[in-house]
Amino acid sequence: MNYSIDLQGHRGCRGIYPENTIPGFIHALELGVTTLEMDLVISKDHQVIVSHEPFFSHEISKDPQGKNISEENEKTHNIYQLTYDEIQQYDVGLRKHSRFPRQLKIEVSKPRFRDVVKASEKFANETGRDLPYYNVEIKRVPEQDSIFHPSAFDFAAQVASEVMKLGIVDRTTIQSFDPESLQMVKKFNSKIQLVLLVENNETPLQNIERLGFLPEIYSPDFHLVNEELILFCKENNIKLIPWTVNETADMERLLDLKVDGIITDYPNRLLKLTKEMGISVK
Repeated sequence: MNYSIDLQGHRGCRGIYPENTIPGFIHALELGVTTLEMDLVISKDHQVIVSHEPFFSHEISKDPQGKNISEENEKTHNIYQLTYDEIQQYDVGLRKHSRFPRQLKIEVSKPRFRDVVKASEKFANETGRDLPYYNVEIKRVPEQDSIFHPSAFDFAAQVASEVMKLGIVDRTTIQSFDPESLQMVKKFNSKIQLVLLVENNETPLQNIERLGFLPEIYSPDFHLVNEELILFCKENNIKLIPWTVNETADMERLLDLKVDGIITDYPNRLLKLTKEMGISVK
């Protein structure tokens, strides 16, 4: 059987374009990713916003006056306390990124999830590409309920209902480190595929017992992937898609282990490698 992988662009293609922005997602599709990976938070006016933090991170953000946001006060720019119109006043594409120095600099704001989907579907249709898949993360920390985001149930319900409204249930996976968020999505709509994110050293069995059911996908930090984990996932019919893999040597090791997909900030590097290794991207 031919081996193929799900190539996921992390926050679009963070190594090349500003993260979690429409231009970044479109460029990832131009490169040839299968799946757009992104993070979701909620605004004051209940919009589903694409953002890794529930505030404006000092690494990437300028305030409405055009000043760089500092690490000391970044959490005061709380997205859960801002309306979508207010969020649009911030720039997240012009600051030089210390960890991604080659990232293209453009003036851009944080988008709504629905606008990302509409732009991506339009681009795919206009260029004759397959419609993309979406892997969206519920960014919930239980202690921050009602400070930076709603409760697990409300958060899950808002994200799941948006996915349903957009008609992309069959092309969307919802991921989270937070088991309760995934449990709530399952209650809300059992047809949505779920991804358990993992960065601890516990066994997959311990992590899945905490979740209470088998997820469709197990998504660990790539350092945790070994033959034992591959075998566990195969035996339990769970797909294995590690994150965030940016170095070619690590990509090659994971492809040799035959993971089901890879999440990367550099889809261009992974695409080049899959071509060299004769692996197709599905």
